[in-house]
Amino acid sequence: MTFFKQKILCTVITIVCFSIIAVGQYDKNRTVTNPAYVFENPPADAKPGALWMWMGSNLSKKGITKDLEALKKAGFNRTTMFSLADVTTPWAGEIKKSPTPEMIAWTEPWWKLVRFAAEESKRLGMDFGMFNCPGYEASGGTWISPELSMQEICWSKTEVKGNIALSTVLERPKVNPRANMMWPVYNPETDLLEKPIIPARKTYYKDIVVLAAPSKGIVAKDSIIDITDKMQADGSIAWKVPEGNWTIYRIGHTTMGAFIQPAQWKATGLECDKMSRVAVEFHINHVIGEIKKHLGDLIGTGFTHVHFDSYEAGLPSWTPKMREEFLTRKGYDLKPYLLTFAGRNVGGKADSTKFRNDFYATIEDLHRDIYFSTLSKKLKEANLTFLCEPYGGPWKQKDIMPLIPNVMTEFWTHNGVFSPYELEPTVEALRLSGQNIVEAEAFTGTPKFSNWTETPNWLKPIGDAAFCAGVNRFILHRYTQQPWDDKFLPGATMGQWGTHFDRTQTWWKEFPAMVKYWQRCQALLQWGKIVYNQVADFSVQVIQGEVNIKSIHRKEANTDIYFIANTSHNKGEILGKFKVTGMQPECWNPVTGEMRTLYEFSHKDGYTEIPLTFEDAQSFFIVFRNKLLTQKAVQRKNFSVEKTAITINQPWKVVFDAKWGGPTKAVVFQNLSDWTHHSDKGIKYYSGTAIYKTTFALSQNLLLDKKGHIELDLGVVKNLAHVKINGHDLGTIWTAPWSVAIPANLLKATNNQLEIAVTNVWANRLIGDEQEPDDCVWLPGHQGGRFLKEFPDWFLQNIPRPSKNRFCFTTWNYFTAQSPLVSSGLIGPVRIIKTE
Repeated sequence: MTFFKQKILCTVITIVCFSIIAVGQYDKNRTVTNPAYVFENPPADAKPGALWMWMGSNLSKKGITKDLEALKKAGFNRTTMFSLADVTTPWAGEIKKSPTPEMIAWTEPWWKLVRFAAEESKRLGMDFGMFNCPGYEASGGTWISPELSMQEICWSKTEVKGNIALSTVLERPKVNPRANMMWPVYNPETDLLEKPIIPARKTYYKDIVVLAAPSKGIVAKDSIIDITDKMQADGSIAWKVPEGNWTIYRIGHTTMGAFIQPAQWKATGLECDKMSRVAVEFHINHVIGEIKKHLGDLIGTGFTHVHFDSYEAGLPSWTPKMREEFLTRKGYDLKPYLLTFAGRNVGGKADSTKFRNDFYATIEDLHRDIYFSTLSKKLKEANLTFLCEPYGGPWKQKDIMPLIPNVMTEFWTHNGVFSPYELEPTVEALRLSGQNIVEAEAFTGTPKFSNWTETPNWLKPIGDAAFCAGVNRFILHRYTQQPWDDKFLPGATMGQWGTHFDRTQTWWKEFPAMVKYWQRCQALLQWGKIVYNQVADFSVQVIQGEVNIKSIHRKEANTDIYFIANTSHNKGEILGKFKVTGMQPECWNPVTGEMRTLYEFSHKDGYTEIPLTFEDAQSFFIVFRNKLLTQKAVQRKNFSVEKTAITINQPWKVVFDAKWGGPTKAVVFQNLSDWTHHSDKGIKYYSGTAIYKTTFALSQNLLLDKKGHIELDLGVVKNLAHVKINGHDLGTIWTAPWSVAIPANLLKATNNQLEIAVTNVWANRLIGDEQEPDDCVWLPGHQGGRFLKEFPDWFLQNIPRPSKNRFCFTTWNYFTAQSPLVSSGLIGPVRIIKTE
């Protein structure tokens, strides 16, 4: 048999054996029964996704490929694309002199790039979809006419005296010509941030009814006279007015003029009427039609879903079929109660309040029965997944959840802590509807706390708290499409918004270590079923330290899995009390993938009590799946205790990257210290990765002692480290404990080669650039910060920049020359420790 044939045979045998092993992990319904298997082999649903922001016309094929390949390599398998304005300020902003001005969302050049992204996603085996219109709010576009847009009630009133034959022209209701919308937009036609004037609010109007009512006091229903048939199309009316003083109300509706946003101005249009089946069908048919036209052969493979984000479109008060829908649902005519919109009390306070409640309930019902039902039906027929963040709008979440096959919630990183945004009701509604996977728009950030200072260690407890709140799949907010050459870093941003999960991040190369952590966590948090009675199920007694412990419990058959997280940045010890007896506890570490038996525990009053030690923001899975061991062959503590240590005090040779302002030659650090305290500005303001190298020797005692195990402890690291010893790659250290196990027999008595690549954040280099003359022109953001007014000529012409000591290029600037620097570098002490 030739070598080639032997190799093929070995490969086939390996695949068959692995397949047999894998099959053994599933029951007859293809449900994974072995949690250890999914922990070690996270399935596709356990891989995170990203909200992929395409910023205005600044797009490129080359950048799309690099973005997707970077995500795939890091461990992601889904992107959801949003086509936004050039920059968010937080509203839509424009950066002039774009290198690619032809790229306008939902036009032919743009669709060619969408198709290319779908083809690349298919090639990479990734899930790709997009938001249902330009912007991220909410459902509409340039294709929505005033007739199909969100509507509001309006009215005019005419005072008349009785006992006359009235002949007059009733004034058509007038509204503020500016859009009735929640947020302003940047209007390039006026160069103002405003709610723009909408011409259709002056020209588009439809009558509903003309009512006459006594002018004073509470209006009895039987005193209201419908005189709609007395009015002609031009508003002229002839009516024999009864005795008394009367007010005639001409009541109709017009467009709210609410815009989708924050989209490019040329791609901005009206929000569709979400209570009108005609309008919703027109919108979603247009969306699906465009997708089929440009991506038809890729639907279900390269292109899979259409997304609807959280709702900020405002509250409509009318739709053309509102009167019929209200009568059907509530059993009475709303016509006389329309006077309440004009400030009249109809039938007394109780009657008016009841009507208001019934009217709002009808709005909720129509959004369910028309908006969500139509979207669900149409997308399913088109073989497209309906993806939605269904909170904050005029509907009941529990009613619409069954209509949405893929639901997302949301959480923020406000002040460095987990900040749920309508998360709890969404999770509760999802559980009521029987859905297992709870996705979240994850780590949404504000400029004060997400400004190129974020690190995986800072983010970890925020994500852990979300896990404990019920989220079991992160969809990161956000990942920005980077269209330019890699020398222009940090590159494009989503303006002021979002945590900077970009391939241009300083720490992107080390990011897969954190992604692997999320994959392991999400695999187990999707496994089995949620246990609801968390209070009686698990409790904590803090023994030492100021830790904040959160938990969540999953169960299947006789296996219980608890995720226990310290969501503080403090160390501590606790006694965890688990509502499980007669089972052997195990500790599974999702950072390292280690699974080990715990021997230190006791049973008391129906609980298993386990002492647990936590480092800064540390988390574990405590697993009960096996019966108690009959004999404890080894009595040991649950967590290792440091026995001996040596500190590495030798000088360090440190190499910085001169391309980003670092010294051109290696620098010797006699002692480890913070880069920001260094006298060399190239180090003080450095951002990126620096390579530390030194050698060390071991004491004879450490070499001869075969008990316990040896670790490298880095002390304080700002902000990530990648370790090699004697040429052996020990991987990324990104969170506490800042240590890594050293394999047996790797160390020598002398001349051990230690290399530590330390990476910080972009903030310092950006602040360093601010010490130099500027070569870009900026405009103020509307909530602070600055955004690029126009692309500079040196950028467009790809020539050396005028300010030679500036290194970064980005579309949003959070900093000034006086901004505080961020602690950086390997601060240590670095030690070799032996633990037992």
